[in-house]
Amino acid sequence: MDVSLRLLQENELQEADRIFRLAFGTFIKLADPMQFCGDAGYFHHRWKTDPSAAFAAEVDGQLVGSIIAVNWGSFGYFGPLSVHPDFWGQGIAKQLVRAACDRFEAWNNQQTGLFTFPNSPLHHGLYQKFGFWPNYLTMVMGKTVNSSQAVSKEAQFSQLTPSQQQESLKSCRELTNSLYPGLDVSGEIQIVSSLNLGDTLLLWDEAGLAGFAVCHWGAGTEAGSDTCYVKFGAVQPGRQAGDRFEQLLNLCEAVAATQGLSRLLAGVNSGRQAAYQQMVNRGFRTEVTGVTMLQPHDRGYNRPDIFALDDWR
Repeated sequence: MDVSLRLLQENELQEADRIFRLAFGTFIKLADPMQFCGDAGYFHHRWKTDPSAAFAAEVDGQLVGSIIAVNWGSFGYFGPLSVHPDFWGQGIAKQLVRAACDRFEAWNNQQTGLFTFPNSPLHHGLYQKFGFWPNYLTMVMGKTVNSSQAVSKEAQFSQLTPSQQQESLKSCRELTNSLYPGLDVSGEIQIVSSLNLGDTLLLWDEAGLAGFAVCHWGAGTEAGSDTCYVKFGAVQPGRQAGDRFEQLLNLCEAVAATQGLSRLLAGVNSGRQAAYQQMVNRGFRTEVTGVTMLQPHDRGYNRPDIFALDDWR
């Protein structure tokens, strides 16, 4: 069997999405594998963010798998990785992971990671071949929206002037750099803004930006219908971090309510123990559990003093 790897093309995104749903739905034994992830979407905006980081596996002219690498400055991750079930066990996933890791090397990411099934030695073994080793669990947690809080214009990236947006992006980069040197999710903020996937919420105090949350909502985004999903969120570290985190969660729930959404969803790594406990106390309940695998194998920004939300799916 002749497998060729190349860049994934825009006109292949729908088929890549179909293979992704079929592969994951088959693996977890859904009655209808194509119902995996409902009407949420991962491919279009990730491809738009950086088409040179999306790779396709092809056999005899047929698309059989894909992977997308994501660059967050000093940190990178990949996902989703999927191979058509008819081609499992052929070494295609290994070739796709190698392509993503080559992209990480080109970006000079200081740490790279992924989110995978916690109970699958098959997946763990694949990723360990590339130096990824299991770390903490990540819980994707949800709660019912219950808020009447107003959301000010200055708290919404979409409502700022272009110059204010540029200043806010700078402040967000400074905040993430304080969590892990070089961490930068400004690309996530910009793609949400340019494709109208949701909004980025900004928490201000007398010292400046105290926290922010990049949110998706609606069908075709990573949230899906009736859901506000926090793709990434974080607050300034320090003695008041817990209070800031509570305020940021309040803000996320408030904007979900203003959008008429009934569900708030966010991922938190258990290495950020205080953040995880705070979400449990607030009424969030785990819906999906994954294990993070990291290379090199150190905590990165999954530390007890960090109040941040993400899940690397």
